[in-house]
Amino acid sequence: MSPKYYAPTGGHPGQDQLLTDRAVFTDAYAVIPKGTMRDIVTSFLPFWEKTRLWVIARPLSGFAETFSQYIMEVSPGGGSDRPELDEGAEGVLFVVEGSASLTVDGKLHTLTEGGYAFLPPATDWTLHNTTDEMLRFHWIRKAYEPVEGLPYPEVIITNEQDVAPNVMPDTEGRWATTRFVEPTDLRHDMHVNIVTFEPGGVIPFLETHVMEHGLYVLEGKAAYRLNSDWVEVEAGDYMWLRAFCPQACYAGGPGRFRYLLYKDVNRHMKLR
Repeated sequence: MSPKYYAPTGGHPGQDQLLTDRAVFTDAYAVIPKGTMRDIVTSFLPFWEKTRLWVIARPLSGFAETFSQYIMEVSPGGGSDRPELDEGAEGVLFVVEGSASLTVDGKLHTLTEGGYAFLPPATDWTLHNTTDEMLRFHWIRKAYEPVEGLPYPEVIITNEQDVAPNVMPDTEGRWATTRFVEPTDLRHDMHVNIVTFEPGGVIPFLETHVMEHGLYVLEGKAAYRLNSDWVEVEAGDYMWLRAFCPQACYAGGPGRFRYLLYKDVNRHMKLR
């Protein structure tokens, strides 16, 4: 089955629309529904031309502190020759609509829908939309935590369709994770995966762990347990979880439920 990816398009609701929506921010989690991603809440970045973005996660003291996540919207002819201004930041790009011309260390790559790029700190890269269609992609950024004795990870450029999913044991194929980085590769201090549930698939216990999470729903709908609440989510919604927020999931169908997942991994806990 070919992947489908939801991408916001902005716009503005009419004056006849009710305020009622599903947005919520608690001390344990936030839900940012797709309906909140309107023109009025977009941002802009230095040295990006013909580009706007939705900031859906940023470090917040006392909440989730390890990462930021943007949904970038690049018009035809837009892009940047100076995309990342922080030499200590690593990044992951994931294309949900359109095609990106990504140049890394002088080599040109084309990222189409489902395209994934991991960019280590201090990587020389540029990105442009050289097509006649809109380009939309996720950009997840984290301050890399180097470890003495471990080299920096290399650039990774691939597409989801070229990566075989790992099926969770004892799930009859209903729960699978597409991993772009090997979990045992300790050079990496963050993972960005795609999690897929077939109809009827579940996370059958309340996961409670140290990783912070960002979950962008790429496809489908589900009931998701966040802390003490069951929340209905659908394609285009974003869930943002602080460390140790209990979570579980039930994918009732009728189609697949899939999300892009960020988590921080493989490092000692900071003590000071």
